[in-house]
Amino acid sequence: MDTPDHPGTARLRARWHATATAAGATRDPAPYADRLLAAWAEPQRQYHTTAHLADVLARIDVLAAHAADPAAVELAAWFHDAVYRPDRSENEERSAALAERALPELGVDAARTAEVARLVRLTVTHDPAPGDTNGEALCDADLAVLAGAPQAYAAYVAAVRAEYGFVPDEAFRTGRAAVLRQLLALPRLYRTPYGAAHWEAPARRNLAEELTTLT
Repeated sequence: MDTPDHPGTARLRARWHATATAAGATRDPAPYADRLLAAWAEPQRQYHTTAHLADVLARIDVLAAHAADPAAVELAAWFHDAVYRPDRSENEERSAALAERALPELGVDAARTAEVARLVRLTVTHDPAPGDTNGEALCDADLAVLAGAPQAYAAYVAAVRAEYGFVPDEAFRTGRAAVLRQLLALPRLYRTPYGAAHWEAPARRNLAEELTTLT
């Protein structure tokens, strides 16, 4: 995990400054970066860490041309797991509420703030409506981890298991298998043209192989 002076954290701070500025911030973005990065580095996190944030932002770079408002999508990435407790179900709602408080303070206008909060809440279902290009870009970027190479996917699975270390093995296997079946039952995991072309097939292969190991 990145420490405050880790190169990865420095890159994230610079990126936050650029994103906030592009989104219309009128106050110094630095204190907000401090608070967000501290949240993303909390000790209960094993998967939902600054590394996940950096990965989602990198995927958004790939998909940015698809989004109607790339700045809103990037801000939503920063906030989408800013509040995260693996034993709680209201993480996305609390993260969206955090965005609704922080962004107006920063000087971001009401319309973009509302869009960011909407996008954060959308990560509950990862089911954007047709034509919701911002939602499609964010959800595809968040789910791109499912399409990783075998070693990267195995590391993701291990991190998720570690994050839910308080759950007994049998209960975790049952719950995780249900999640995998739900994902595999979707007509499409990815809604952007790029995601459909490059991530759909490997993600389905990874999910099916993991489900086999669990059952």
